[in-house]
Amino acid sequence: MKCINSANVETTFSIKFLGAAGTVTGSKYLLETSELRILIDCGLFQGEKSLREKNWEPLEVDASTIDLVILTHGHLDHVGFLPRLVRLGFRGRIYATSPTLSITRIILEDSAKIQEEDAEQANREGYSRHDPALPLYDQHDVESTFDRLDPQPAGVYIELAPGIGYKHHYAGHILGATWLTFEIHGKTVVFSGDLGRENDLLLREVEKPKKADIIIMESTYGDRERLEEDVNELLVSLVNEVIHKRGNLIVPSFAVERAQLLVYYFWKLYTRNRIPAIPVVVDSPMSNKVFDSFFKYPDWHKLDIATLGEMLNYVEVVDSYRDTWRIIDRKQPKVVIAGSGMITGGRVLTYLQQLIDEPETIVLLAGYQAEGTRGRDLLEGAATLKFFGKEYPVRARVECLQSLSAHADQSELLDWLSDLESTPEKIFLVHGEPEAAQALKEELEKNYGFKVEIPEMGTVREIGM
Repeated sequence: MKCINSANVETTFSIKFLGAAGTVTGSKYLLETSELRILIDCGLFQGEKSLREKNWEPLEVDASTIDLVILTHGHLDHVGFLPRLVRLGFRGRIYATSPTLSITRIILEDSAKIQEEDAEQANREGYSRHDPALPLYDQHDVESTFDRLDPQPAGVYIELAPGIGYKHHYAGHILGATWLTFEIHGKTVVFSGDLGRENDLLLREVEKPKKADIIIMESTYGDRERLEEDVNELLVSLVNEVIHKRGNLIVPSFAVERAQLLVYYFWKLYTRNRIPAIPVVVDSPMSNKVFDSFFKYPDWHKLDIATLGEMLNYVEVVDSYRDTWRIIDRKQPKVVIAGSGMITGGRVLTYLQQLIDEPETIVLLAGYQAEGTRGRDLLEGAATLKFFGKEYPVRARVECLQSLSAHADQSELLDWLSDLESTPEKIFLVHGEPEAAQALKEELEKNYGFKVEIPEMGTVREIGM
């Protein structure tokens, strides 16, 4: 749709949903005006094979024509496609807050390393149908991406072109996360990114929008309320059980915010004499680097430097893969927090490959598990799991902590909209599985009178001025 702005300049304003539409992963939204092509987030698809294969498909827009990428936060499903975008010809800048760019560096280095190692192992052991198996991108692509990172402040309007600008707002969720407000020739467009929770132990309260004509909003937990769980009591019970059985408590964890939160819980329980001095191991090079970001950006979270130092002194930090095997071979009861949170990669694969067939093992899932991931399979009672081309029987007990998720639940999503001074023209629900998005749509339409759409992948919507 072509529109005329106040300066009588003909403009085109559209949004194309390139990812996280009808699913949770692969966040990519192309905001196009006559002046600029801006990509909001640039994430990897994860989970189901059909989704992962989309990472290899041609992008629906020529990467070289994109002027700018703006990131809401540093999770893989929001930043993990960046090196591929650069390989495909993107030559613009990448804007985000400083802590988000710090985490993006950590995530992308690890992603390239895992992809390269997986390709090497697949070629060595012959379990890939591709000959040879190749990584989606490599460390060289990542370094080329780093050259384009450009930190931007939160709470400050940043002009991108005459009549076009944007601002970062505090979103909780993880360190550095923001939601975005765009002003486009008098029209206000809001991208929620991923929204955090109320009363988060580590992060400040989420800011709320007051004005929005168009909202692109996540719906990850749009169909549910957070369970009222006593996290402390469950952790105490599980620790006592693994001590009694001389087993292992394995906690697959997201490296950003979740690992730090888990360490905080175990440290607090120990300092309050709720659990004995069981070894708590953090085996995730990414998590260890994220702790450094918590030290570097104290204004973005609630913890003071002294508390962070005590937490790190409490746990045993593992960096080398050789030490991973040393921890596995150590027969004493222990807690192991290891990446990744949905068991899609990382060090936790090695622990589970060796220990998931032991009934003394407890696996604690501590966050959202996307469709098609090993974490979702475990959550749904899988009898076997596949690691590195081989099936392993699941004899471990599986527990789940839903209340630790960093995503807002339905009530918190609705509350995020509660300060709006007027009704938006349209809300587009993204970043949610179909049932979750549909439930939130019905709630917004029935009880709030909002006009809501759940766009499909590839949908283009032109916005009138």
